[in-house]
Amino acid sequence: MNIIIKFSPEIIIKSKSVRIFFIKVLVKNIQIILKKHNILVAVVRYWDYLEIKCEDSSYLKISKVLVNVPGIHHFLYVQDSTVFSLEDIYHQIMLANCCSRLSGKTFCVRVKRYGNHIVTSQDIERYLGNKINCVIQNVRVNLINPDKIIYLEIKNNRLFIIVKRYKGLGGFPIGTQRECLSLVSGGFDSVVSSYMLIRRGCKVHYCFFNLIGDINHTIEVYKIVYYLWKKFSYSHNVKFICVNFSHVVKELFVKIQPNYVGIVLKRLMIQAASSIATCRNIQVLSTGEVLGQVSSQTLDNLILINNMVSFNCMILRPLIAYDKESIIELSRKIGTEALSRTIPEFCGMIVKKSSTKVSKKHIEWEESFLNSLIFQKTIDQAHIINVYDISKFISNQRSCFFDIETKTKLDSQDIILDIRTDYEQKKNPIHVPCNVQVQKIPFYNLIECFPNLDQSKVYVLYCDYGVMSRLQAVHLYQQGFRNVKVYRLISN
Repeated sequence: MNIIIKFSPEIIIKSKSVRIFFIKVLVKNIQIILKKHNILVAVVRYWDYLEIKCEDSSYLKISKVLVNVPGIHHFLYVQDSTVFSLEDIYHQIMLANCCSRLSGKTFCVRVKRYGNHIVTSQDIERYLGNKINCVIQNVRVNLINPDKIIYLEIKNNRLFIIVKRYKGLGGFPIGTQRECLSLVSGGFDSVVSSYMLIRRGCKVHYCFFNLIGDINHTIEVYKIVYYLWKKFSYSHNVKFICVNFSHVVKELFVKIQPNYVGIVLKRLMIQAASSIATCRNIQVLSTGEVLGQVSSQTLDNLILINNMVSFNCMILRPLIAYDKESIIELSRKIGTEALSRTIPEFCGMIVKKSSTKVSKKHIEWEESFLNSLIFQKTIDQAHIINVYDISKFISNQRSCFFDIETKTKLDSQDIILDIRTDYEQKKNPIHVPCNVQVQKIPFYNLIECFPNLDQSKVYVLYCDYGVMSRLQAVHLYQQGFRNVKVYRLISN
């Protein structure tokens, strides 16, 4: 039994030299992945297809690998034989049991030929259809809507009886395009955009900005990136770069007007990613931004964000014209939907409102108040790990999940810690019983300020949606504090 691999049509239309290069890269990628799965087979290269000879016991394992290799349009599981006449073709079909279970059904034969033959594909289909119709009882040829189709391919004197057809990813083999650094948050958009560039032949590295310094968030993003890499780009070793941006976020909330925080945050993330990419000789950045999806992604703001890229870098936005429904559908198709759905939209939680249009001059004036040393130190301390080491890294981490009590009713001895930003606290003041004490400590100051509180007291963290408060409570638990609960306001 053989597996016949057909190239993506975009490879076939390339010039001869480019086509040969793309095919060689695809062969190398397939060999590397199969070797990593402990499958040792020969991949034979032809002008218009690849061929893998395999045992019946291993073809399913090989098939599970090939369906996720970029550059493959489809592949066929076939029975291969040599034929010299129409009668030979008929006998091979009967030996392959292609006509079993045809009784009482309609059928047709579909033939594709390559090479020089004295008969046409239609002649072969007509001959085989009549022959089978005469031999098998109670069958009928139906060319429009048959119950079963017998697929054949004939290349010179080789007959391929197609047992099963598998659809591939299409696109280009990884390594035929430039390397790319993808800004990934773990959400639907950034993960899907990374996949789309992998499919187009890019070797995609990952850059994650941890906005609140939470190890749980990092681990969840690690898991998604590892899944994406192992499923779609297992042939290449890529890097995961984690940047603890919590100190920069704190700087923004202290020194930047609330409606500009979102834009400045995106600009600084792009600036940091551009600097990291340049150091690694990567000239392409990628984001999951969608035009108009949020206020920081209007065309005016995207232009301001683009201005932060160094002169030798460019930004790709594969999802720029997509809608959220299409993105989620694609994430479901590639298997990342469930993983991404568990990760909160931290940018949305941190930045509640952004100006949809602001001048470059005004943004730069706002940014002039920031401490550049904090920003540079953050970049210098970025943690870089090989993606294939992620599973080992996660297994070495101590458990970061705690059973933290959530309260919906307050007692007189409770002390509320309102961890929202100053802007949120003023816009939507918390209403609690008069005998309950409230202290205001924004989330970006909480880790620093909490040790200075009276540790004989129990503190109940509060935010608008209960997500940030739980994350911060977990963060405090990781630091060894157990006098923390979460307050969840239940609306009537």
